[in-house]
Amino acid sequence: MSKSLNIMANSLRLTLQELKVNKLRTALSLTGVAFGIFCIIGVLATVNSLERNIQNEVKSLGSNTIYIDKWEYSGGPDRPQWKYRARPNMKIEEADMIKQRSALLDDISMLLRTGGSIEYKDDVISNSSVYGITEAQMTVQPINFEYGRFFSNSEFNSGSNVCLIGFANAEALFGNTERALGKQIDVKGRKTTVVGVIRKEGKNFIGWDYDNCIMLPYKYCKQIFPIEWSNPVLIAKGKEGVTPTALINELTGIMRQIRRIAPKQEDNFSLNSVEAFSKAISESFVMLNVVGAVIGGISLIVGMFGIANIMFVTVKERTPVIGLKKAIGAKKASILFEFLMEAALLCIIGGAFGLFFVYILTLILSGPLKFPVYISVPMLVTTVIICIVVGILAGIIPARRAAKMDPVVAIRS
Repeated sequence: MSKSLNIMANSLRLTLQELKVNKLRTALSLTGVAFGIFCIIGVLATVNSLERNIQNEVKSLGSNTIYIDKWEYSGGPDRPQWKYRARPNMKIEEADMIKQRSALLDDISMLLRTGGSIEYKDDVISNSSVYGITEAQMTVQPINFEYGRFFSNSEFNSGSNVCLIGFANAEALFGNTERALGKQIDVKGRKTTVVGVIRKEGKNFIGWDYDNCIMLPYKYCKQIFPIEWSNPVLIAKGKEGVTPTALINELTGIMRQIRRIAPKQEDNFSLNSVEAFSKAISESFVMLNVVGAVIGGISLIVGMFGIANIMFVTVKERTPVIGLKKAIGAKKASILFEFLMEAALLCIIGGAFGLFFVYILTLILSGPLKFPVYISVPMLVTTVIICIVVGILAGIIPARRAAKMDPVVAIRS
């Protein structure tokens, strides 16, 4: 053990000496390794961080939440849009019947999704998202408030002219979001009182835009916006412990009963699972990881030849030293291990520069671009392993040549 540590320490000393003596040659050779590590770890870190952020948004929708809609969210060439457009819209009565017949359902809400302008005095927001919601919305997908409250049961039942407003909309209309409470805004010419300000959340990947929205009680929303043009959807949440598959199977049977669909007829509705979103996201990111690995792999191959070149030159320069070591009893394995360790150390140094550039990339993305990027411990371990493997592959031929040298010939050279 002590002998191996001594060889490692000696290899590190000689490697650092090489860096000092031949700065330009070493820098050019290490560039390939550094760029390869930057490509591989940079792409993996960015893609994994993007996937993690999106998966967190998906999880916030609920792991056992099903969107019942006439549209198939996954899309694709085998899912023609004209076919889904001809399907009937979701109805509030269907939500009530599903709740009565389902044994696995926790709750179900009706959601209208449209857009329109909102006004306050001389200020106008022309492209605000408008959501019409029912009482179950807080159970199915809880809303976080910065100020104010949720609608009361009486406001839902009577279709009162009240609303919840997104953080960005409140800031744009009132400057200070807290000032929005109690104010009346115009929604398609109807005076509507703000009772709550939704906490700032940002727009997520499936299109929810809480910051730039207003939410209205369902009965009030359908008075202002025609239901047939408001993309109605039912959002069903299963009970604790119920799997998405079980919930989908039950909802499929119930919806077919409600719509009186014959056994040989296909469904005229779609059940879109949040779990399916998550799986589709993971699959879509596989190719990005592969592309990054290929680009980084090509760069590492270039870097490997650079390291091999350094090791060939190093063996040539140290030939008399190798001869002396073998003359006083050094074994082939010791010589081989020494040069392989030196090649691996060179790659680790190159990898360290690559990681430094990745760190700079994370600062840029996390700072000005507001996109958090994470470098995990497994990625750091992967970097070290890649560098060691590349170093061994690059140094194996020069190291074997050094180990096989005849001591007399090596000393004379």
